Amino acid sequence: MYLPRLYVIDCRSLYLPPALIYKLYPTKTLLLPNTYLTTDISTMAMSQAAYKAEQAIGHDDNSLTAQDITHPSIAEGTGSKTETMKALAWMGKNKVEIVTVPKPLIVEPKDVILKITGSTVCGSDLHLLHGTVVELEKGDILGHEFCGIVDEVGPEVTKVKKGDRVVASFQIACGSCYYCKQKLSSQCEKTNSNTIENGMYGGRTAGMFGYSHFTGGFAGGQSEYTRVPFGDVNLLPLPDNVPDEQGLFLSDVLATSWHCVVDTGVKKGDVVAIWGAGPIGQMAAEFSLINGAKRVIMIDSNWRVDYVKDKYPHIDTIDFSKLAKGESVTSKLKEMCDNRGPDVSLECAAGEYAKGWAHYFEMMLGLETDTSELVNEMITSTRNFGSCGITGVYVGFTNHFNIGSLMERGIRLIGNGQAPVHKYWEALLSMIQEKKFDPLKMVSHRVRLEDLDKVYYKFEAKEDGMQKVFAETRFSAPACEGSPALTKF
Repeated sequence: MYLPRLYVIDCRSLYLPPALIYKLYPTKTLLLPNTYLTTDISTMAMSQAAYKAEQAIGHDDNSLTAQDITHPSIAEGTGSKTETMKALAWMGKNKVEIVTVPKPLIVEPKDVILKITGSTVCGSDLHLLHGTVVELEKGDILGHEFCGIVDEVGPEVTKVKKGDRVVASFQIACGSCYYCKQKLSSQCEKTNSNTIENGMYGGRTAGMFGYSHFTGGFAGGQSEYTRVPFGDVNLLPLPDNVPDEQGLFLSDVLATSWHCVVDTGVKKGDVVAIWGAGPIGQMAAEFSLINGAKRVIMIDSNWRVDYVKDKYPHIDTIDFSKLAKGESVTSKLKEMCDNRGPDVSLECAAGEYAKGWAHYFEMMLGLETDTSELVNEMITSTRNFGSCGITGVYVGFTNHFNIGSLMERGIRLIGNGQAPVHKYWEALLSMIQEKKFDPLKMVSHRVRLEDLDKVYYKFEAKEDGMQKVFAETRFSAPACEGSPALTKF
């Protein structure tokens, strides 16, 4: 008997009413408790269907800035008719391309047009590549970490001027709402009016650059120019003694790593275990030590474990792919930590990558959006009344969560949230100037903007020892001392 390939869509994760599902999906759909089973919906179609649902439901009226300008040709008055630029665009599941599009224009009086001199690819960009973040549309410009030179300013911009070197925060904050007044910029109430995100999470994040219509729909910075709403709020001037190759990372990775450490409560004398030896995990290890941790243990596999060992020989590592039969990450950590486990555990990987077959198939069938495996490992590994922080990206729902261990052993599980960059970036900039740490320790490659599509695929495959890249444009200054040599693809 022939059975067509099946896709299960958990409508709780899309927050769509049944009538709207039937209207959006022209294929045969079987209604199950809390789910809808359909025969031929691709990830790309599902992502775009979620956006169509958002359009059908309608945005809320809370945003003070225009939504859904994910590329400069999307609407009249958003892109130049005479000037063009190169940019990296999402073209469908597992497909990105370098495209030529109009240069963005000033749309609102508080806008700044930034001439990009540096950007990068983040591990969370891979969730976009895979289509696991909903409400992407073909042609959306990606990239949420970038720095540059102010090229144009709107009439109400007063704190930056043409020619200033600046770095942008990955989140877009208004500067005046309840959260912005507390420097909790990632939770700004006035820059993202997405209804589905609000229904799914019970609240919204701030708008974010290059991260789908789910977070407001703003064109990203993997491009030659980017429009920055509320430019006075979301740009930090860079001093002459901090080159782009260091200042760029204030946009996300440094603030995210620092927030993970301090929000989870790392303190003097703690033993800290970190899942994920990528750039976030690497900097969380460094920041844990700066905040007084006596020992850091990193868990990962392949060459990234060796990369960390080379950069930080005093940090312990566990390669989970080489554990002996009968050993687990939890048993190994207990053995290394007085049979109790670490005081603090930090999840710096993500919920997208299943380790076992059960979660693999459940995610493939849409029965969950994220695996609970790493979170469960953290919980069972951490000492009683210890703390666990989640800073890796999780987008929806998970199964088989070990709530019993969490409750019975008094584990403090903390969702670190999207890091409030504005709360930390000035202090982190001062720390770079004082040489308390060097962001270049995580930069393995210098690449060209025009090669970013190839870089995405290499980064996803963990090829060429690619830890973190600095992507230069035609406007970039010559490489600073300590920068990797340019690699062309």
